[in-house]
Amino acid sequence: MKYLVWAIACCSIPAMAQTSLTLENCYQLAQKNYPLIKQRELITKAGSYTVANAAKGYLPQLTFTGQATYQSQVVEIAFPGAPQLSKDQYKVQAEVSQTLFDGGNVHYQKELSRANTAIQQQQLEVNLYNVKDRISQLFFGILLIDEQLRQNQLRREDIASGAHKTAGAVNNGTSLRSHLDELKAELLNADQLRIQLNANRTAYLQMLALFINQPLDERTVLIKPEQVNLSPEIRRPELALYDYQQRSFTIREKQLKVNYLPKISAFVQGSYGRPTLNFVGNDFGFYGLGGIRFNWALGSLYTNKNSKQLLHISRQDVEVQKETFLFNTRLTMTSQQAQAAQYNDLIQKDQEIIDLRSSVKKAAMAQLENGVITSHDYISQVNAENQARLALALHDIQLLQIQYNHKNTSGN
Repeated sequence: MKYLVWAIACCSIPAMAQTSLTLENCYQLAQKNYPLIKQRELITKAGSYTVANAAKGYLPQLTFTGQATYQSQVVEIAFPGAPQLSKDQYKVQAEVSQTLFDGGNVHYQKELSRANTAIQQQQLEVNLYNVKDRISQLFFGILLIDEQLRQNQLRREDIASGAHKTAGAVNNGTSLRSHLDELKAELLNADQLRIQLNANRTAYLQMLALFINQPLDERTVLIKPEQVNLSPEIRRPELALYDYQQRSFTIREKQLKVNYLPKISAFVQGSYGRPTLNFVGNDFGFYGLGGIRFNWALGSLYTNKNSKQLLHISRQDVEVQKETFLFNTRLTMTSQQAQAAQYNDLIQKDQEIIDLRSSVKKAAMAQLENGVITSHDYISQVNAENQARLALALHDIQLLQIQYNHKNTSGN
């Protein structure tokens, strides 16, 4: 009894160590571990710093200025004992100003910073989404190799069965040894093909392992995905990118109005120099003043119309890009739908061909056993059935791949 338990435990170890992966798992792991994903956090941090900097426009602003001048004339006071003002004058000044009304300039700077961050984030999502195509190629490539390995094993079993019966016929003197040797040679060919397919599978697994950052070996099993319906709706991340770009143009249009609105601020100045506000004195001293400053610059009106036209052109350019993207995407989806329909038709015919080839192979096995046909004839029938099964496996995987390619193309 204890030996039975030990044997069951030993058989369970490989199964426990076996790794199973679905296509969706690979998509998620690839996007999570792709080096470009590191940009997401960087973009978020940069965006928050930019918005914070724009918000600081509401804080009091401190400026320092200084000047030394020499002038050709000064005020002369025609009174006895009045001081003579110096022609060289000096001033060092500190000013604190507080914005009271800026027409919404700081607000739109913050909004534009958020819009630009959203554009960068969505562009990153577009770049990451394109990784799906590369994962699909590797995943379905491995599934196809798995089917080829399975069909090769079935072919080998048929040839081995024929070789076993031919060996009995050779021993009984009813068949030639050359017939048995031909079957053994085909067994060796099947073994060679298995080695080649396993090597290709290992190479594909190693590439997939790099994408998903997971250790994969020959025990890794890829779960064949279910068939999916082909949806005509397009939900690609590029569409959101175009929308974000259009929103940024809307914010920039609002900013144009801010440029020709008046600005109002409060200020306080503290100065030291000669002369002071007491203009009849000629001594160095401190002085200060404060008040409200009104500023209305209308120079932006000269370029306002052209700036609006430039934004309009940019909007049209993005719209053309969107229309071109949708056109090409629909074109690709139409081609994929036609291919899917083709594979469906081929699969139906493949099954009919397999039924016929299987029937012929069974008859050939009986004929080989009775010495009616040679081993070469039998191998031809086994290969014919194997090719029919391989065609079905190929078309089945191709149908799945085109369905998931269509899913990725449409973004559903």
